[in-house]
Amino acid sequence: MSYVPASDRYTKMSYRRCGHSGVKLPAISLGLWHNFGSITPFVIQQSILRTAFDCGITHFDLANNYGPPYGEAERNFGMHMERDWKPHRDELFISTKAGYDMWEGPYGNFGSRKYLISSIDQSLKRMHVDYVDVFYHHRPDPETPIEETMGALDQIVRSGKALYVGISNYDAEQTREAVRVLKELGTPCLIHQPSYSLLNRRIENNGVLATLRAENVGCICFAPLANGLLTGKYLHGIPADSRAARDPRYLKADNITQEQLQKIARLNEIAIRRGQSLTQMALSWVLRDPVVTSALIGASKPEQILENVKASELALRFAGRRIAADARGGLDLYDTEGWESGPVVWLMGAEGPGLSQQALAAAQLRLYIPIEPATESLNVAAAAAVCLFEQRRRRRFGANGARRG
Repeated sequence: MSYVPASDRYTKMSYRRCGHSGVKLPAISLGLWHNFGSITPFVIQQSILRTAFDCGITHFDLANNYGPPYGEAERNFGMHMERDWKPHRDELFISTKAGYDMWEGPYGNFGSRKYLISSIDQSLKRMHVDYVDVFYHHRPDPETPIEETMGALDQIVRSGKALYVGISNYDAEQTREAVRVLKELGTPCLIHQPSYSLLNRRIENNGVLATLRAENVGCICFAPLANGLLTGKYLHGIPADSRAARDPRYLKADNITQEQLQKIARLNEIAIRRGQSLTQMALSWVLRDPVVTSALIGASKPEQILENVKASELALRFAGRRIAADARGGLDLYDTEGWESGPVVWLMGAEGPGLSQQALAAAQLRLYIPIEPATESLNVAAAAAVCLFEQRRRRRFGANGARRG
């Protein structure tokens, strides 16, 4: 029987703008890293993909060496494409990558033009698709000039094999350089894929997040659940069906320290007080920052997809819409419609200097508070009173209801 997607799938997921582009990605995306190789039965893979799409997850993320063995995840995905997804190709956002070891010899690793272009050709054949939506360089190459690597990505887009390009595992300086080169070539960098979680906040401290914000590049975080440590599985030891027990290549039981387990237990207590599972809190925490477009999760069974999707709903509920109130520019507070609906987080600066550029960049909308010409600025209390009164008035009477005094 052919697969018929849930008719309400797009009402179950929020979609977030990817940098300064026309692309929106689901708040939760599905990575086919560990569970789409030879270990997981084909029917379980099929159920995971169908459940994800039924929940509004449109983005499936792969790489040339995902498996095990290398290439197996793409081969299996190609069979799923033939069985289920060909009719829905235009509703999917498919990515793959190259940069790590894939085949023997000097041309099957890192970032040469030969490796990247050979790799995309192989990936398209394995996945039974004509193009991917985004092709990543999977890690920086210390020996190949970045102009060659980015030039290969540019060529892949111009040849129709990918619509967009991205980078992964690049530090802040490497990111700035890659973005610059791609911009000069005319193929902007759409997205960066770094590791980010409650247990790994490196990109906050090493400048990567700030660079992505400044360059208007999207961010999709891998390992937001720290390879399963933030799922609650490990609160009472290492279960037999866990990644550490079944496939210890990336999470070894010996590396799970008592300190980590204590930290996870404390985080779980916080999640319970918030009315969330540990998984939901970890994902909503990652999604709190507007520069983060999507959280990339893996799943070994469909039930995990359902729990993870709840996190995107909670992220919206807790975060609200960020509106900058400014006396120096933006849309008129009184003449702009629609901003008052849903949760709102007001961003306000000190009297005089106002909001910082970083705060303005984080805002999704900038509203101007009209003031008398003789008044240079409003203090925070006065600005807050004006904005909150107008918000309450609109919610009670509508945008064109009772007139302001």
